Formats: sequence, structure tokens, C-alpha cells
Amino acid sequence: MAEPVAVLIAARDEEGRIGATVAALREQFPGADVIVADDGSRDRTAAEAEAAGARVLRLPRRGKGQALALAERAAANGPLLLCDADLVGDVRPLVATDADLTIAAFAERDGGGFGIVKRTARGLLRLATDIDLREPLSGQRAVSAAARTACFPVAGGFGCEVRMTYDAAAAGLEVQEVMLPLRHRATGRDLAGFAHRARQLRDVLLAFGPLATNHRGLRLPLVGWMVGALAPRVAPVAAIGLVDDLCAGPQRGLAEHLRAGRTTGMLKLVGIPAVGLLVTRRLSGAILVGLAANALNQLDTRPGRALKAYVLAALPLRAPLLPAVMFAPYDLREMTMLGDSGSNALGALLGLGSVDRFTGRGRWLVIGALAGLNLLGERTSLGDAIERNRLLGKLDRLGRRA
Repeated sequence: MAEPVAVLIAARDEEGRIGATVAALREQFPGADVIVADDGSRDRTAAEAEAAGARVLRLPRRGKGQALALAERAAANGPLLLCDADLVGDVRPLVATDADLTIAAFAERDGGGFGIVKRTARGLLRLATDIDLREPLSGQRAVSAAARTACFPVAGGFGCEVRMTYDAAAAGLEVQEVMLPLRHRATGRDLAGFAHRARQLRDVLLAFGPLATNHRGLRLPLVGWMVGALAPRVAPVAAIGLVDDLCAGPQRGLAEHLRAGRTTGMLKLVGIPAVGLLVTRRLSGAILVGLAANALNQLDTRPGRALKAYVLAALPLRAPLLPAVMFAPYDLREMTMLGDSGSNALGALLGLGSVDRFTGRGRWLVIGALAGLNLLGERTSLGDAIERNRLLGKLDRLGRRA
């Protein structure tokens, strides 16, 4: 593998360690651009990295994978080297192989937990790719130009490494593991260490689930299908939305789907009102569920936007708030995405709530309002309209990371 054009380091609160790591990597790879993605540090990590000669991206806290994805975008074309912020040792042997993705395994184990996360990651990789790694979570990786194309943007959070291995193998690229005498600061068997490993386990599991790329180009876990588990009445709607998340074509808007014919959009157009009809046994229920699901889906173009709209409508309709409360912190921080599965399912809950709350003329007035909102969304961007309105724009940005 050729020498890396850039060394990428995701760092958070690594004051006292990042400077030595950057200095050592600059010495080992004099021609490489060392880029430190500071993931919302609360100490002098960024300043220390800059003093050691790194180029620093100051980011709000989003997660390791998101930080690496943004750092990769800032690097020139070519092979990369990924390293942890507290690394000690010589990683030059990583770029001396012919593999597309070379992963460092530490020759000696120093601290750590009970190996639950590592065994889980190793088992999932074996199941999905037949690759058996000693260190599936290792952050020390040499990435060829071909592997960079296949793997970036990486998955969010601590699932970035294990998903990277899966993506490289799925692309038919060679993956190799080499044993190196490296050291880093291991998490201990204390409360903070177990909390860290719990987050790792969560992110590893999500990394093997459905992923999608958001408006910022970050590749995040799609978690909206969980709405169906929390509210079984709309589980079929969540499933239909997930099909659209995974298999959607380039069509946008009702007119394009109608012209194309057999699309996932047409599946939603028919399937979601059918679910409403089965649940409510009323034509008005079918229409309300279909219109509400599509209206909330039209709003799901920025983090937290659809969830805020859902809460505002759910309060008077007495629809369940638990899904929004669960997903909002992660959606707003760009750690996960609702996707069509989540926004459609939440919209369907609002439609069912409208059926329970309104009767007769009131129900048809709501149908008329939703039909108008859907038509407006077909003709213009609802998101742009929200951002142009001072009050709505302020509410829309509330809680969202810059």
C-alpha cells in the first residue's frame, strides 16, 4: 500500500496524550497531512493537537464515526491511515502490506473489560463475511484508495471500524490483520469503562443494521423501524417505510412516482392507507393515516424537525409521546436517523389519533388541512418555508447541533 496522503484521528478529551500521538505520526509519515477531528472536546485537545502540527477540525460532539467521516472529506484523494488519539508505537508496518484494508492487532492486551463487545463484533463479522479478526474494533487501520471509496462515509459512533471491515469485504477487497507492539489507554473495569463499552455494543449492533446518509453526508443508523415495536398498530407502516429506505429509487414527489409506476413510493401510496383502513375500518381513517404519514415524511429533512412536528400535533391528539422522547436526543445530535420508516410510522400514529379525536365534519376538516399541506409540499419545500419564518425557524433549530 502506498504511503498515506492523510492520517485521520478522531479525538475527544485527549489533552495530555494527543500532542505526543500527533508528533509521533508526523515523524513516522513526514509527508502526510495529519487531521485531528476534535469531537466536541471539553479540554485543550484541539489546541494541543495544533501545537503538535496537526490540522484540526473543531466539531460539536457527534460520535467517532461522524468525526472520521468529516475528517476524510477534508483530506486529499488517496490512501489513508486511521489512528486513535492515545496511540503509542510505530504503525509504519500497517502501510507495508498489499492489502486494501490493514488492521493492527495489539500484541499485548492492556486492561479492558470482559470482551463482550469484541466477541459480539467478531461473531457478527464472521457471520456476515467469514472474516475472523482478533481485534475487530481496532482503530489503527491503513486504507487504500479503493477501500476508501468502499468504506466512506463510515458508520456512526463506535460502529465505524467493524462496519468498515464489512464494507471492504463486501466490495471484494483484501482485508488483513497484522500484529504490532502498540499501546493505548485502555478503559478499566469501573463505571465509566462499562458505560463506554455499553455505547460500543449499541453502536456495533446498529452498524450491522440499516444505514442511510443524511443531508450532511454522514452515514447513520436508521432506527425509525423501532417505532413499530413501540406502537404495534403502526408496525406495518414502519415496515413499508423501511422498504422505501432500503430500496428507494431516484424518484421524488408524487408525480414522478406515478410516472415511474412500480416504485417503493407507490407501495407507500397504496400500502399505508390500506393499513389505516384495516385498523380503523373507515375510509376517512385510511385517508387520514395516508396523508398524515406523508406529511410528516415531507418534514423529515433536518435533524429533529419531524419529531418536533410530531410532538406539537401529538399533545392535543393524545398520541403516544414515548417514541419522540426516545429518539429526539439522538436524532438532534445526528447520531441516528428516523428515515421513512420512522417518519411514516409517527405520521400514521397522528392519523390514528385524529380518527380517535375527531368525528364527522371535524375529521374531514383535518383531512382537508392535511391534503393542503401535502399539496404544498409537492409544489415547494416545506423545510425552506419553515426556515424563512422567524418563529418556526427558531423552533426548528432548537436543540440541533451546528
